[in-house]
Amino acid sequence: MTGRQALGRRFGWLWASFAVSSYGTALGFGAFPMIAVLVLHSGPTQVAALAAAGRAVGAVVAVPLGPWVEFRRKRPVMIAMDLTRFTALLSVPLAFALGLLSFAQLLVVSVVVAAANIAFNAASGAYLKALVPPEDLIVANSRFESTTWTATTVGPPLGGAAIGIFGPVTTVIADAVSYLLSALGIRAIGGTEPQPTRAAAPRLRAGDLLEGWRYILTHPTLRPLFFNVLAVNGLIMASEPLILVLLLGDLGFAPWQYGLVFASPCVGGLVGARLSRRLVPRFGQHRVMLVSGALRACWPLGLAFVQPGVPGIVLVIAVQFGLVTCIGLFNPVLATYRLAHTDPGRVARTLTAWSVSSSATIAALTAVWGLLAAVTTPRTAIAIAGVLLLATPLLLPRREKAPQDKLTDTETPEAVDRV
Repeated sequence: MTGRQALGRRFGWLWASFAVSSYGTALGFGAFPMIAVLVLHSGPTQVAALAAAGRAVGAVVAVPLGPWVEFRRKRPVMIAMDLTRFTALLSVPLAFALGLLSFAQLLVVSVVVAAANIAFNAASGAYLKALVPPEDLIVANSRFESTTWTATTVGPPLGGAAIGIFGPVTTVIADAVSYLLSALGIRAIGGTEPQPTRAAAPRLRAGDLLEGWRYILTHPTLRPLFFNVLAVNGLIMASEPLILVLLLGDLGFAPWQYGLVFASPCVGGLVGARLSRRLVPRFGQHRVMLVSGALRACWPLGLAFVQPGVPGIVLVIAVQFGLVTCIGLFNPVLATYRLAHTDPGRVARTLTAWSVSSSATIAALTAVWGLLAAVTTPRTAIAIAGVLLLATPLLLPRREKAPQDKLTDTETPEAVDRV
């Protein structure tokens, strides 16, 4: 957890907490669908509903959490969301041990975890903006992104092995414990936070629920970025289950080959994240974001041309490596840019609106592309998504149209250290 540029003990604890929960999540990747199939003998319709409904309903539940997080101290919120995820996930192995596990419970836990994820990310983004000086945000976000891709590279294969050896709920237990450890790490950051103050009425108003979207849609640079991210993430994620069907079904890839072609390219995410903090000082934040954002849309179309055998494996690995590298470069720059251009009093609501919209878009497009694949073929649906992705760079902001927002006197990093 060391780096060339020290960001302080408090950031170190925040990063450590992020790392342990990221590895827990990676270990538990795909655990619920696997439990649904292996333990509850669910069919493909139920498995698809579990994936889509958890994300969609969780997004709806999270809508009021944005203003709730905004006007509370962020560290207690983060701890509360970690403990919520720990409790929800731990209920699954307990129910399994008692013979009481049901599909409905998996669905409820998925919704709770999805909503808690959104609230946690909103609180952590606002906390990070106050904790780290603006000039160091790109370093902090690149470290988070590097950690995410490292966990994604090693977590799923280890999780699969653990399930094979110890049983289907093993990785759920690991994921739950990781959130408990994350809560302990966040508590170890120490210090206190000032209570955020409202500029107007002390109680939650209906308008507060929409403030995040209002801020995004009226901001000259965040608005195009918002629609670009929704389109790109939605189309990529909508194609993911179709790629699984194409490779494992139509083309006859073995499960280990499928794991290989999607796990090994995750190294590219680590490469991209490390490049971000070197390229931004040299070429500028906006230019790096524009170029990497455009390049990440060019790769997925190649998956429509995959063939059986070794040539197909090589093609998928090459396409995925290029895509993941561009995403790994784009994401920390986007996260830094978004924080820098968001008013300090609206960070939690803005990040919540962003996450809710992303989750809802992915759920909707996944359902639409499933129907499209049923009407045509999985390969055709993947190709259509790839063609549409080629148009998404048009949504990126061409010029820097707005100056970044400044921290207020009471929100400077020095003030955070004092309290």
